[in-house]
Amino acid sequence: MTEMRLPNVTPEALDSPSPGKLGLAGAGHPPRILILYGSLRPESYSRKLALEAERLLQHFGAETRVFDPHDLPMAGSVDTGHPKVQELRTLSLWSEGQVWVSPERHGNMTAVFKNQIDWLPLEDGGVRPTQGRTLAVMQVCGGSQSFNVVNTLRVLGRWMRMVTIPNQSSVPQAWKEFNADGRMKPSPYYDRVVDVMEELFKFTLMVRDRSDYLTNRYSERKGDLATRMLAGASGAVETAAADNTPAPPRPPLRGNSCCTSC
Repeated sequence: MTEMRLPNVTPEALDSPSPGKLGLAGAGHPPRILILYGSLRPESYSRKLALEAERLLQHFGAETRVFDPHDLPMAGSVDTGHPKVQELRTLSLWSEGQVWVSPERHGNMTAVFKNQIDWLPLEDGGVRPTQGRTLAVMQVCGGSQSFNVVNTLRVLGRWMRMVTIPNQSSVPQAWKEFNADGRMKPSPYYDRVVDVMEELFKFTLMVRDRSDYLTNRYSERKGDLATRMLAGASGAVETAAADNTPAPPRPPLRGNSCCTSC
């Protein structure tokens, strides 16, 4: 089966990560991985690389979704109730790990890719759609190898409070690396993609059941405590209970939170 789905791997050298190998006894369901890519071109090499990543993740045992960025409006141009926006946010909440793949254009990620991240809020009603999820970053290049995009994606992943794995992939002259069927040819670049997906799968197994604890912050606990103390001193808690109205909201995110004008 591996030979059919992954003809370019050496089965004897391919590991199949599992909770048992990591000494874990966490969630019983397969790791849930969302894959985003950054091009609308019919011959999109970032999409081809995304699908190659999906095949590997499925082989390891992950449940995967690939988001199609077609018809996603520009961030801020429509209400968040737009079906494509809701689809993206729902998939991000569903995920326990993500793969980001973007072409390099003018030395950076594409607008198509950035637009997808711009639709994902840091917080929405107390829920954070990306915080604590694992992340693998990859890029495709039309020319010689570059790491501009993966470096920028790492910054973006940190801003979105994600656990970005150490390994990454940059595929130069991507038009040479895929065959007529859209499959990636055997090469050291393909081997690196296998490395990255294997590592992402392992990190997701380790992090997913512990992400709430790992991302639990002193500054936010301190802010919550101050809010409760202030509410108690002012009688707001009792008043809210008597009026059957919601308690005071949490303070805004600290550190890398967006400005209110966003």
